Amino acid sequence: MKRFTKMILTALLGVSLAACSTSSASSAPAASDDNSAPASSENASSDKVYNVGIVQLVQHVALDASAQGFQDELTAQLGEGNVVFDYQNAAGDSATCNTIVSGFVTENVDLMLAIATPALQAAANGTASIPVLGTAITEYGTALSIDDFNGTVGTNVSGTSDLAPLDQQAAMFDELLPDAAKIGIIYCSAEANSKYQAEVVQKKLEENGKTVSVYTFTDSNDVQAVTQRAVSENDALYIPTDNTAASNTGLIDAVASEANVPIICGEEGIMSGCGIATLSIDYYELGKTTGAMAAKILKGEANVSEMPIEYYQNPVKEYDAQRCEALGITVPSEYKAVERP
Repeated sequence: MKRFTKMILTALLGVSLAACSTSSASSAPAASDDNSAPASSENASSDKVYNVGIVQLVQHVALDASAQGFQDELTAQLGEGNVVFDYQNAAGDSATCNTIVSGFVTENVDLMLAIATPALQAAANGTASIPVLGTAITEYGTALSIDDFNGTVGTNVSGTSDLAPLDQQAAMFDELLPDAAKIGIIYCSAEANSKYQAEVVQKKLEENGKTVSVYTFTDSNDVQAVTQRAVSENDALYIPTDNTAASNTGLIDAVASEANVPIICGEEGIMSGCGIATLSIDYYELGKTTGAMAAKILKGEANVSEMPIEYYQNPVKEYDAQRCEALGITVPSEYKAVERP
């Protein structure tokens, strides 16, 4: 009897231990189960916090607006709290863009936004795996040295362009300054996209019967001297979307205003600082378009290598009423007056 009782107790103890073992296994899955059975895509999407690095060449109203539009749109699409931005400005130094990008690569951010051409070049050279989107880039083929560019980079790079129709910008000289026969084009020789715009506009102006001279500055130190020479030799000037010029509009304006030489510009920010008119885009809206592209990439809805460059579709003719009035320029009705910031 004692032996029989002992056998029963031993069996019951074995059942109890097995139950305890089963309970522990169900409440704490093995590590291999965690790796092989990820959460549902819906939960992963809602719980994921994306890290996005933003490298901007220089502080300027147009570039700042594109950055804000990007952040607003990406936050709206991914949800408040689901995206963290590391927004860094290179203060106009291309070498600093490289340093910023290196930091983003070390952090292994989920995506980079590069604002302005030197920032894009730094990002494209800095990583071949992290998705890179550019904005405020005029021509990607020129920026990335791609021959016969077809509209899609085909690597980890895509983005948006701030290129307004250059032939229409050239035509503004006949619309606003029909008596201006000699046109000077000024830009920074270190900015490839400025050179591209200058060449296209020069060709269009010459086709329209203008005599065109090109003047370049290497950095902010010789902007004044180059501008003084240009205004002394021409009836009017053209400035493309150029970051160095954008950072020195006050200086350019002082020289041109004293000489009563009007300037037509490639974008609104430069025009507000020193010009009479522009055919410009909305940089905030351009940033939003870039943010929508980023959302598709991060949500797995698009492959950056297959995304074509997107363009702003509705450029607007704008003018500075104060400068036009001071110079006695009659502005056609389709131009929109823009208040200075």
